[in-house]
Amino acid sequence: MRKVATVLAGLTIGYLIGAFGGGAAISALSLNGHDRPLEAVMTAAFVTGPIGAGIGLIAALILASRKNA
Repeated sequence: MRKVATVLAGLTIGYLIGAFGGGAAISALSLNGHDRPLEAVMTAAFVTGPIGAGIGLIAALILASRKNA
């Protein structure tokens, strides 16, 4: 049960970091003038958030396996 909680926490934290970081990066760096906020939200929700969740999942699995060893 502890491993499941660690993995879920890794997924959640990774998604949040990816989504907020990606949204902020797109807002700051995008040259799109007429719908920058929409571009930032969609990129954060569907690109950088899931990438962050994947990285968080891998990190959580590594952390959980080291705790058991």
